[in-house]
Amino acid sequence: MSDQPSEASRPPENPKEAGAPRPPEPSAAREAAGTPERQPDPTAARSAGAPAADTARQSAVWDPAPPQASGDRARAQAARKAAPPGSPWQYGAGAHSAEDNDVTARIRPPAPPLIGPAVLGSVLATALLSALFLGDGLGVNLLIVAAPAALAAFFAARAAGRRLRPWTATWALGGLALLAVPALRDAGWPTFLAVVSAFALGSLALHGSRSWLGVLIGSLGLFDSVVPGIIWGVRGVRARADGSRARWGAALRTTVVALVLLVVFGTLFASADAAFAELLGSLMPEASVGEGPWRIFLFALGLAGALAAAHAAAAPVRWDGITVRPGKPRGRAEWALPLIVLNLLFAAFITLQLVVLFGGYDKVRDVTGLSHAEYARQGFWQLLWATLLTLLVIALALRWAPRGGAGDRTLVRSVLGPLCVLTLVVVASALRRMDLYVDEYGLTRLRISVAAMELWLGVVLVLILAAGVFGARFLPRAIAVSAAAGVLAFGLLSPDGLIAEQNVQRFEDSRSTAIDIDYVKDLSADAVPALDRLPEPERSCALRIIQNDVLDDDTPWYATSWGGARAKEILEKRPVKGDARDCYRAGREGTRDGYEPDDDGYDPY
Repeated sequence: MSDQPSEASRPPENPKEAGAPRPPEPSAAREAAGTPERQPDPTAARSAGAPAADTARQSAVWDPAPPQASGDRARAQAARKAAPPGSPWQYGAGAHSAEDNDVTARIRPPAPPLIGPAVLGSVLATALLSALFLGDGLGVNLLIVAAPAALAAFFAARAAGRRLRPWTATWALGGLALLAVPALRDAGWPTFLAVVSAFALGSLALHGSRSWLGVLIGSLGLFDSVVPGIIWGVRGVRARADGSRARWGAALRTTVVALVLLVVFGTLFASADAAFAELLGSLMPEASVGEGPWRIFLFALGLAGALAAAHAAAAPVRWDGITVRPGKPRGRAEWALPLIVLNLLFAAFITLQLVVLFGGYDKVRDVTGLSHAEYARQGFWQLLWATLLTLLVIALALRWAPRGGAGDRTLVRSVLGPLCVLTLVVVASALRRMDLYVDEYGLTRLRISVAAMELWLGVVLVLILAAGVFGARFLPRAIAVSAAAGVLAFGLLSPDGLIAEQNVQRFEDSRSTAIDIDYVKDLSADAVPALDRLPEPERSCALRIIQNDVLDDDTPWYATSWGGARAKEILEKRPVKGDARDCYRAGREGTRDGYEPDDDGYDPY
């Protein structure tokens, strides 16, 4: 059907122009010319034999909107453009609006360009290396697999026209540095923290978030690109395969010929020289037919992960588009009085803490009657929780802070600034208590972990203070960087090595009648250099289990950490001596953490 109206159903117009169709005339032009708006005559339309519905439809086609309606529509559109972004949770369940579409448009990127040969090659290399190297443990193989995946993301971002920014480089280099922790340390718990943090930094490098929600969701945003990345890869391969069958065939033939040459000449050289055969065997990953399903799964995992990274680099989801409506500003008195009372309470508590920090625990013991260990144990966890709750109070106070002008900003800084400073003194007191307790009873994994956590909370408070002076633009990213730097430092310092070193030092300085063999024997291979200094039979009792794990382990080089390799070298030169029965009384004399070792009330903290 034609969109042009019939002659009989046209609105009345000038007889001179009746024989030619009249083009649509803009309402603004008609208003500027002073021409009045003419309404269609239903009587004339019906007299020509056209239904009323056709008349209305043709009137809508030919006659523009009235000037008043057109002006209202223009003003509404301008208001929508000038309005701030709305919250995606602003409307009720099932309600849709233009703002909902705007949020989706802000978050979802346009379609990425077709996957390129460089991206495809890097993705396939990642999948192949994952299948070959990730099946035997974690070590330097994570860096080997991450390198082509990072190249795939780089090529995809460059094809999409994205530029490398300083924060993107910071996230990427930080993630790769965190993957060095499994290559250096044998302990599983810092390795786990490093791998999770590396994934979060890699996701942030791909998405480039900067707001609180953007950094939080963006650290997990790579999961959102898994399915779109696979679809993008399949479509790209199909599109390129349709017009390049000859090139695909040439590439396949080249690969087959290269593999045949490597296998033939590699076998000849290996049979001709035993040293070359040993080197080749140590470099090549071992795989059997029984591991086929596991290797196929690793291949698929590496393929999906590399495609997700490349897709996120080419078309990142803009998580900063998700916004939360700020809290309702409160009055100055209503907002400030509770916080001032809290500051006074902190000041009263910290006055006593300053006496403890600078006056010594002897004065406190005279007043309270508590020993050093009891005083330290009594308050550390409470102070840790006080620090966490203070950070929550600061976040909520900023949400409902008055925002009327410069005076309100000064009030917020003058109230929250002292609270942050006082909380820093609480952090120092908690760390001092932990230091005293460790000096008295030794270091453990729990103690070093919570001390590191408390220290990082102090760093967060310092960053909040800096944001109050210089602005909070970089605060979300700065806190994320501090967390990643803390995890990296924690892994590089080798917590198991520090635990063993501190306990051995206490034993050598005669501050402990016996070393806790039951605890140190369960440490990782990172503790071997420190435990190797113990006298017999404590040395053999502490290293017996570790030696069984290290010497009987046939893990290939790419899944062996530097700490494990060093422990193996030490134990091969000086293996443990004696019988396990000699260890029954070793390390069981005296007290441990203020309790008898056989006491049922022993507290592992």
